[in-house]
Amino acid sequence: MVATHPVEVQLSGNQYLSTRNGDLTISPNQELLPLTARVNHQDCLEIGGCDVTTLVQQFGSPLYILDEATLRTACQQYRDTFKQYYKGESQVLYASKAWNCLAVCAIVASEGLGIDVVSGGELYTALQAGVDANKIYLHGNNKSRQELVFAIESGCTIVVDNWYELKTLVELTTTDSPTRIMLRLTPGIECHTHEYIRTGHLDSKFGFDPNDLDQVFAYVSEQPSLKCLGVHAHIGSQIFERQPHRDLGAVMVQWLRDAKKYNLELTELNVGGGLGIKYTESDDPPSIEEWSKAICEVVQAACAAENLPLPKLLCEPGRSLIATACVTAYTIGSSKTIPDIRTYVTIDGGMSDNPRPITYQSVYRTVVANKMSAPLTETVTVAGKHCESGDILIKNAQLPKTEPGDVLVVMATGAYNYSMASNYNRLPRPAAVLVANGEANLILQRETYEDIIRQDCLPERLK
Repeated sequence: MVATHPVEVQLSGNQYLSTRNGDLTISPNQELLPLTARVNHQDCLEIGGCDVTTLVQQFGSPLYILDEATLRTACQQYRDTFKQYYKGESQVLYASKAWNCLAVCAIVASEGLGIDVVSGGELYTALQAGVDANKIYLHGNNKSRQELVFAIESGCTIVVDNWYELKTLVELTTTDSPTRIMLRLTPGIECHTHEYIRTGHLDSKFGFDPNDLDQVFAYVSEQPSLKCLGVHAHIGSQIFERQPHRDLGAVMVQWLRDAKKYNLELTELNVGGGLGIKYTESDDPPSIEEWSKAICEVVQAACAAENLPLPKLLCEPGRSLIATACVTAYTIGSSKTIPDIRTYVTIDGGMSDNPRPITYQSVYRTVVANKMSAPLTETVTVAGKHCESGDILIKNAQLPKTEPGDVLVVMATGAYNYSMASNYNRLPRPAAVLVANGEANLILQRETYEDIIRQDCLPERLK
């Protein structure tokens, strides 16, 4: 699908529409907007065949709009490229911390993916969505006893992060029904990404220190109540480089080799995720196929060099699966011009529905959904409505002349937006809709004021 009336690239919101719109063979992580995005005859943005301005009228704003076709395409590309390039068994897991809800879990599971969860709440959601426990892996650096018991009873695989957790599991498990585990190790590999989302370097809260490798393997080999499947590592997020993951695969195969000294026949190798996406025009991440091919090739080569059978190869993409499948629609309200300094345009959301700019200094792109062909005549700062000076969503956004009531769309908000959303200033969290083939279905209800005070308790003496 293409825009119904294309204009010059630098003159309107159409600049963000791929010239290959509707082509589901391209890699979603390399696009700014969902694959089904187009401009209709009313000069409005459509996603999944639904007019975004109409969605806002129907469901209100802020509104998360998730394009089912883009999400499914990303799932299929990961699944199929691993099958194509890896000669052994493989399993793609969705890192659901990016966005864990019933609908998202159900969609990725229907495409054959498993689920990576990092809490009891995410585990519960995945199970309620019908995900097979055999395809669920529980992570976390400080799992509670309650979460571990829940995981054991559910039958999922537990990715063990540290000595405390390992010894706690030994206390909780029995030899009658050994618990499946993997061991998370820190590979000592750094990559160029934000400090807060680097997890593979040695100075990280995650994973066993590689210097403890022999001791960990020796201990696990003596625990009949634990069935160790393999090893796991994750080096970070929003990564554009391919070499760190190539290095990771080679290091992890050496761990499989070392485990044999302790009669541990490890059969799974999980390389984590971390492939980046296109948040701005200058971002140039590898495609899903390029990333997958590099991982498959290095693991196979390393196994051949060590004369090891191919393990079951797992990976855990999150952001690159779902981020660009979703946009957030806001309604523009007040504005303020400070001569010779800047113009603020304010939306009806901000840091409570997207905390990434104030947390990570993340950069986003935006369009006015009801003025897609209008010339970009203004440079504005898009400000949120929260009582916080730092509640700035986008600095120096290029927009057409805006008015109150216009619908502003921020791109690539599927990852770590709803999942990190809060009730700061007691704002209700937004609704989310799933769009496909011209139909929109509510997948998350908008919170109400009643929802916000639901957990509040007022002692009798204060009434």
